[in-house]
Amino acid sequence: MRKETEQLLRALTEADGVPGFEQEVRKLMRAHLEPLGEIEVDRLGSIVGKKTGTADSPRIMLPAHMDEIGFMVKLITDKGFVKFSPLGGWWSQVLLAQRLRIKTRKGDVVGVLGAKPPHLLKNDERNKVAEMKDMYLDIGAKDKKAAEAMGVRPGDPIVPVSTYERLNGTKCLMAKAWDDRAGCAVIIEALRQLQRVKHPNTVYGAGTIQEEVGLKGAKTAAAVIEPDVALVLDVGIAADTPGINDDETQGALGKGPQICVRDGGMIPNVRLRDLAIRICEEKKIPYQFQLLEGGTTDGSAIQVHSQGVACLYLGIATRHIHSHCGILHETDFDNTVKLVVELVKALDAETVASLAE
Repeated sequence: MRKETEQLLRALTEADGVPGFEQEVRKLMRAHLEPLGEIEVDRLGSIVGKKTGTADSPRIMLPAHMDEIGFMVKLITDKGFVKFSPLGGWWSQVLLAQRLRIKTRKGDVVGVLGAKPPHLLKNDERNKVAEMKDMYLDIGAKDKKAAEAMGVRPGDPIVPVSTYERLNGTKCLMAKAWDDRAGCAVIIEALRQLQRVKHPNTVYGAGTIQEEVGLKGAKTAAAVIEPDVALVLDVGIAADTPGINDDETQGALGKGPQICVRDGGMIPNVRLRDLAIRICEEKKIPYQFQLLEGGTTDGSAIQVHSQGVACLYLGIATRHIHSHCGILHETDFDNTVKLVVELVKALDAETVASLAE
């Protein structure tokens, strides 16, 4: 992996951007996309970078969502503790004792997630998972007035505190927000590579907003682009950890991009899926399949835009998604970029027309 690519991944993952508060990420996306083509931002805040090839159409959309899962301040108790509401899908078991950062109008306020100490729990309570409603964020305030003096108020976004790290000299990269800053980085790297090659279409890289709370940016960005094809870029599930049975899902770090044959909201265009498989085999790009019966991506909204869009979801296998730290493999990222570039080069007018026949 190039040093510049790793710097991009670090910057994107360490930026804060929960649903509805994607400004930091959008600023980064703009800085990297502006040198590569035209820029447009829709009224909700999704950013679109346009790269024209040798033809105005077909229109190829590369969507990836800028938001990460997080929280929002719900209220401050009289004793100065912060109660919160989740933004996106959290599993309560990964939360306790984790550091969080409240993004206030006066600056960042750091705290730790707490709940009733185990010493005070009854025996039957100790065997239960603590519920989110019973948790609080401790920011060290002595009372509500002190918390408010720090700048905390209802509606403030709350983000996990977690830094980018290469794990122990390996090719495994750990960070928060891989879901879906990994996809955002694929857009930037793919458009960079397309500057040097001919492609028979126009490509639109779209950093979408509020995917984690209802695929909202996918809908508005698709209205801006009016795509013929969408290659949806997101993370996938890595099933190479203890506790996952072989028949639950597939996916392993270092085995290449995941071609998703179905997720909880979308069955891909079959011919587009087969084209991706063929390109992987011809270009010697390692790949693996993924089938998810729950969860979905921006693709399920884009697929039904207007008269329909040929969609395919390409995933980067990631461990521990929807937590404070995820892990992916650098070669999977690089090979996903390679596959996207090769697909764009192959999607001429005749090929795209054949996807709907």
